[in-house]
Amino acid sequence: MIDGLVVVDKDAGWTSHDVVAKCRGRYRQKRIGHSGTLDPDATGVLLVGLGRATRLLKYLTDLPKTYTGEVVLGVATSTLDSSGDVTGEWDMASVSLDDVRAAASTLTGPILQVPPMASALKVGGKRLHELARAGIEVEREARPVTVHRFDVAATDDPLVFAVDVECSSGTYIRTLAADVGTALGGGAHLRNLRRTAIGSFTLGDAHPLEALTEEHVLPPAEALRDYPSVEIDADQLVLVGHGRPIADLPAGTTGLRDADGRLVAVYEDGKPSVVLAPA
Repeated sequence: MIDGLVVVDKDAGWTSHDVVAKCRGRYRQKRIGHSGTLDPDATGVLLVGLGRATRLLKYLTDLPKTYTGEVVLGVATSTLDSSGDVTGEWDMASVSLDDVRAAASTLTGPILQVPPMASALKVGGKRLHELARAGIEVEREARPVTVHRFDVAATDDPLVFAVDVECSSGTYIRTLAADVGTALGGGAHLRNLRRTAIGSFTLGDAHPLEALTEEHVLPPAEALRDYPSVEIDADQLVLVGHGRPIADLPAGTTGLRDADGRLVAVYEDGKPSVVLAPA
């Protein structure tokens, strides 16, 4: 079994589940998962864990994300992106770049965001997109998210604006686009969404799904590269193997490496959270 992390540059038309299924066939093993869903129409960085590295994916899910895309003013859709049915149209030809930037500024920083119906979140045990396909819309609680950066630039089309967003995990860029349209007195939707980074993992690290080989698998220690790590000695390695606490570790999430640089465990506030080393 291969243990490690693959950084995939997902094509449009593939679900995140499709990517995992393809990787299972490519690497000939079942224990594979991803760190966070990317919309089928979206492209870009998707982190896929293999073998024991699947236990590390929860730490990758929490990393900040960066996206590019285009906000199309004047047309709202059922999915908040270009894949949905048109649900409203407005004349927004008078909206300027400064207007859009002002609207984006109100959606920057800590905000409350209502998840879209076309999403994988569960309400009452049902995924929202399943309810949406059945024509059912339910109340969704607004959730706190943080938009660290929301840059807007003009394009050749006066109703289309290029956006570059850095945000916390769980932020829906489709919802940001729709909220920009609402803030401007009309409607909008998102198109050409591309995830350019998850934490320090960027498109420069990513490979097309069809090109993946074992050479593209990063070691488990790389999966924790956005977190502090320490090297432990042989005596501490024995403690780790038995799931014992380790004194004098940094607060929060810390990767523990052996003398050869291999990740042997992840500790939270000095206590084991994930142990990869055998007892």
